[in-house]
Order: sequence, then structure tokens, then C-alpha cells
Amino acid sequence: MIEHLKAHIARFIRLDEQTLSDIAEYFKPLEVKKKQDLLKEGKVCTSNYFVAKGCLRLFFIDEKGVEQTTQFAMENWWISDYTSFTNHTPSGFYLQAVERSEVLALDHNAQEEMFEKFPQMERYFRLIHQRVHAASQFRMKYLYSLSKANFYHLFADHYPEFVQRVPQYLLASFLGLTPEYLSEIRGKRIS
Repeated sequence: MIEHLKAHIARFIRLDEQTLSDIAEYFKPLEVKKKQDLLKEGKVCTSNYFVAKGCLRLFFIDEKGVEQTTQFAMENWWISDYTSFTNHTPSGFYLQAVERSEVLALDHNAQEEMFEKFPQMERYFRLIHQRVHAASQFRMKYLYSLSKANFYHLFADHYPEFVQRVPQYLLASFLGLTPEYLSEIRGKRIS
């Protein structure tokens, strides 16, 4: 599991092998079952998660009792409720495995200690967060500016692995569609 993280870090910053091994000590490997929660609404998010294998999702339950997925993380992606994690406040989200997953958990205290000892890792996380923020901005733009069908097709073209691996009802939730409408959109494209 840790080799996935080391390779990911190496894509963004240069560190020698010994430093990477020292950094790896801050992470706790976890095996997560399908539909297992890593975080529940109302609890404080204590860890930041790197997905080595599998898929996780962040979601909330709206006033009608419907799950609304706001983020996914597949291999080599990070996920957390960053507001809860940073501010030590109760979360408004759930974090759950979409499929059996292997993740590396970095708890808040370990992260702060790691940043103190290895300041290069702050740069790594800044670069990661910049990418995530940019992707979130484009998602919001497309959500408001494109038709639902065009938004789905753009997403499917850019992230075919999600369309293949994520259940349709979860994908629909993420894209702001009903599962029935997503099925209709997908059927029209195949024709």
C-alpha cells in the first residue's frame, strides 16, 4: 500500500528513499469493506485518507433523506471532510467505501508532526489541494452551465473509470441526476 503513496508523492516533489520511508511511518494502513463507514455525520473527522486500492465517497443526507454524493476518491486520490478535519468540528458528511478498499489513514496529529519534521510535505499537500479545488470549480461550472446530458457525457469522457466502476445510482447522485434520468441519457448515447 505504501508504495502507491510513495509513487504519488514522487510525482509532485523530490524526496530521497530514506525520507519517503520515514514519512511512511506516519500513515496507518486500513482495509475497508464495501459500504463500511470511515466517518459518520456528527462525528469529528480525525483522518485524511489516501486510496491505494478501491473507491471511497463523501456524501450527506438531505432533508428528504436522499444521499447526495459530493466527492469520490479512487486509487491515488485523497479524501476527507477537510472542514471537520482541520477545525476539529462535527462533520456534516459520511465517508464510505464504494467497494472493498485499501487506504492509508493520516490522522491530524500525525499530519502536523509530519509537516513539522518534513516541510516538503506541506508543498505536496498544497499541490494536491490546488488540483482538487480546480476540479471542484470546473464541476460546479459544468453543473450550472451545461445541460444534464452534456455534463454526463463530458464527465464520462474525462473519467471513464468512474462510469465503469461506480454504481449508477451513486454516479447519478454525484452528477445531480436521478438514476432514471441517467439511465435515459446513457441509453441515448449508446443508440
